[in-house]
Amino acid sequence: MQVIDRKDNPLLNRVEIRFAWDHPNSPTPDLSQMVAAAAKAEPGAKEDLVFIKDVSTRFGMPRTTGLALIYSSEEASSIEPNFIVKRHNRVRGEESSAEGGDE
Repeated sequence: MQVIDRKDNPLLNRVEIRFAWDHPNSPTPDLSQMVAAAAKAEPGAKEDLVFIKDVSTRFGMPRTTGLALIYSSEEASSIEPNFIVKRHNRVRGEESSAEGGDE
């Protein structure tokens, strides 16, 4: 993963990283791989406070671009929309017990 742009956002207590990931001869990286790489790119970041957005892979090109939002605390990350949090929790293996429903 290559960091294209890093912006510190003190108002929202987060770091915003624009990234590009070249993946020749391999499939598009999944969300868990992108979260791990973004956490590794920012010193002191915790994977559970990293959220990936705006992921795009152009047809025929082995290059994926996106935006990683890295929050400094659980409280700061509470501004993320619920559907984004649920998507990342599924990838991390943390199912919320509030959803309910036996299948």
